[in-house]
Amino acid sequence: MKVRRVEVLVVGGGAAGMAAAAAAAGAGAETVLLEREGNLGGVLEQCIHPGFGLHRYREELTGPEFSHRLRGELAGSGAEVLTEATVLELAPRGPRLLAAHPQGLTEFRPRAVVWAAGARERPFGALRIPGTRPAGIYTAGLAQRLLDIHGLLPGRRAVILGSGDIGLIMARRLHLEGVEVAAVLEIKPFPGGLLRNVVQCLSDFGIPLLLRHTVAEVHGRERLSGITVVEVDEAGRPLPGSGKFLACDTLVLSVGLIPENRLIEPLVPLDPWNRGPQVNARLQTELPWLFGAGNSLAVFDLVDTVAELGARAGAAAARYARGELSPARPVPLVRGENVLHLVPSFLVPGEPTTVYIRVPRPLPQARVSLGGVISKNHLGVRPTEMVEINLSPEALAELCRLPEVRVEVTPG
Repeated sequence: MKVRRVEVLVVGGGAAGMAAAAAAAGAGAETVLLEREGNLGGVLEQCIHPGFGLHRYREELTGPEFSHRLRGELAGSGAEVLTEATVLELAPRGPRLLAAHPQGLTEFRPRAVVWAAGARERPFGALRIPGTRPAGIYTAGLAQRLLDIHGLLPGRRAVILGSGDIGLIMARRLHLEGVEVAAVLEIKPFPGGLLRNVVQCLSDFGIPLLLRHTVAEVHGRERLSGITVVEVDEAGRPLPGSGKFLACDTLVLSVGLIPENRLIEPLVPLDPWNRGPQVNARLQTELPWLFGAGNSLAVFDLVDTVAELGARAGAAAARYARGELSPARPVPLVRGENVLHLVPSFLVPGEPTTVYIRVPRPLPQARVSLGGVISKNHLGVRPTEMVEINLSPEALAELCRLPEVRVEVTPG
């Protein structure tokens, strides 16, 4: 088995991983990026719709165009890329990372690791919906891959369960390809995707969005023949007598993403709400050599944000690998009222910081408060769009004098 020593090892070749590897190599660190697929880009390669790059590149791009830009940055940085490389084990001593790729097994011994493995879709089995298990049930990502990569229609009459962004976009794509989209069902009283996607993907094409509705049962033997749709109460419980049969041959699931952290879960504490590793403002975990980036930290709304966090993690990992990252006293960020997702988990004195906050319910008007030091008013705060608070050096210095910083979002 081959043994390699590197300064920075990046796991994952999506937007966060490519940006991290480019930043680490650009900072002068010997960098290797591992990607288990045959190509870089991750899910971007099948996202042929526009809407990417507005923040990072100041122009609207499709997913493959955004990926192409990042690959160009990566190629110019000097980082080494290994595709078809699957990480089998990550051990804290050393640290050591075992990976399998076409050339065989390699044990990497890096000084710093950036974990940018992204997120996976929640599968149908996790929903525990009664009924048979026929063909015709797909996650939104799989349906998107069938259509946009392989040119295959998943069916002729579809229902979308969940109004996440990929589900909304797939409703439009299926409609444009001639598939009848009977409805988009959402168990919550508000849509799960960005408002612009609700308008551009559903309203503009007359596709019905049924809020407080879900699937109670699936029907069919060899192929899906229909579903039973029920209305739910505020707690998500089906209302008696509200069930109705809806004929369809395709059910597309857009029911959330789960950060992919199975290999690092035994090593560092995971945030119970973000489902990603707890990190400080440097995106550094409890293990000082391990950094988190992108959707493996928490599920973000925009790929521009994912790439930005990847670049920050890569630059910080390079500083650590070269002995330029001094230890600092972390100041915990504590969830208060109406705070669901929160990144980072700790502030670091003197470290430029953006705090990302996701609320659990829509608030027409809200006040965001950090430790009583920062208080900002926001209009139209929604669970689908993270609130971003950029901390000035003066505000950061004042917050870091506190034993902990309570983050709250209050109505009004």
